[in-house]
Amino acid sequence: MIEQIARVEALKDTRLIVWSKNESQRLYRLGYFGKPLGISKPKEDFDTPLVLDPIEGVYLLERGLIKVFSGSKNQELSLNEFKTIVASTQEGFEEKYRVYKDLRERNFIVAPGIKYGCDFAVYRIGPGIDHAPFIVQVKKIDEGISASELVKAGRLATTVRKTFIIAVVGEKNINYLGFTWWKP
Repeated sequence: MIEQIARVEALKDTRLIVWSKNESQRLYRLGYFGKPLGISKPKEDFDTPLVLDPIEGVYLLERGLIKVFSGSKNQELSLNEFKTIVASTQEGFEEKYRVYKDLRERNFIVAPGIKYGCDFAVYRIGPGIDHAPFIVQVKKIDEGISASELVKAGRLATTVRKTFIIAVVGEKNINYLGFTWWKP
């Protein structure tokens, strides 16, 4: 079966919006992509536009599931054009995208982790169905982490009952370091 291609509008802040109700629901059902406008964790069909994070947009565009249009002339953006725009607005985009893509290819559901102060919240099944068991912070292989950053992450992860993971992105691979917290 050939997948339908959703028409998506690029917003000035590089988020994307899917105006069509049918395309919004289809993309969301494909793998919990995006967030229905005004609904935190929908458990049934919704009747609102779908907002996609830029990294999700790159992933879906790369797979040919969306087409991105921008500007007053409604010009279609190529994958390279959109990637360049996103990279110019998001620090560490290449590393974050590699981690996002790797986790998606391992059949995890990956959502922005901004509410946890990290890069991603990672679900086994999906938002509204299970809680994200992991929060992920992306680091370059040559980037350090301070003791205070580690303690802050640990306190947060313990409070929200999640495993804190540092995704260390090297030239050819990604290593995941998981931290669980316990009392002796």
